[in-house]
Amino acid sequence: MFVSSAFPKLLCGAALLLGSASCVSQKKFDAAQRSFQDAAQARDQLQVEKTALENEKARNEESLRSNLLSKNQQVNQLNQSLSGAQQENSQLSTDLRTKEERIAEMQRVLDQKEAAVKALRQKVGDALLGFNAQDLQVNVKNGKVYVSLSEQLLFKSGSTKVDPKGQEALKKLATALKGNQDVNVLVEGHTDNVPLRGVVNGAKDNWDLSVLRATEITRILTEAGLSDSQVTPSGRAQYVPVAANDTPANKALNRRTEIILTPKLDELFQILEQN
Repeated sequence: MFVSSAFPKLLCGAALLLGSASCVSQKKFDAAQRSFQDAAQARDQLQVEKTALENEKARNEESLRSNLLSKNQQVNQLNQSLSGAQQENSQLSTDLRTKEERIAEMQRVLDQKEAAVKALRQKVGDALLGFNAQDLQVNVKNGKVYVSLSEQLLFKSGSTKVDPKGQEALKKLATALKGNQDVNVLVEGHTDNVPLRGVVNGAKDNWDLSVLRATEITRILTEAGLSDSQVTPSGRAQYVPVAANDTPANKALNRRTEIILTPKLDELFQILEQN
């Protein structure tokens, strides 16, 4: 608001006309005018600050809304992840239970196999009682029953025909196994490392000799009642010794036939295939 400098004089003139002894001084008027101007500036400054605060408030509210929306989205994503993790954990628990059940089933079959091997070893041992322990041994190794027969019990030197004493042992073994189709029978012929001199009974070398002997034993076992499909002959020559071929006694140990009895594991293989 503009106030003329002549206004105080007019006031003084008016006061004189009214008989007043005082008038408004120029100094007081200037002070009042400055106070009015200061108040107006303060008002304007407050208006500016108010506007700035309102703008800041609007920005903060928008930021808070944006943050709130972002947090809601994060919470939704976490809920979805948690739901997926719960489903995955549930599936893993189911898979784990299934695997544990299969492992338990495999253990059951293995326990049955171990029991069958022990029973088989006992049955074979009982059937072959009376033979010299140096000539015939029955052992369990790697889940299989090994019947080891010396050359002295089965064959004359270089021969592929089984001696009567050896035939007796083989027939008793066949009788003990007869009707038991759950056992695979592997006949392995073994020799020492002494090479043959020329052709001996149709054998050109130790390979031939070990195979021919295994085949002859297989014939005796099948003729005594074992199934033809149950018995497999094989020759290992001198390549699987049980002792060093450095003395006559050790060489005699290596000249042997091993009949390896293995219970079939069809049930176990079926479980493994399911895995």
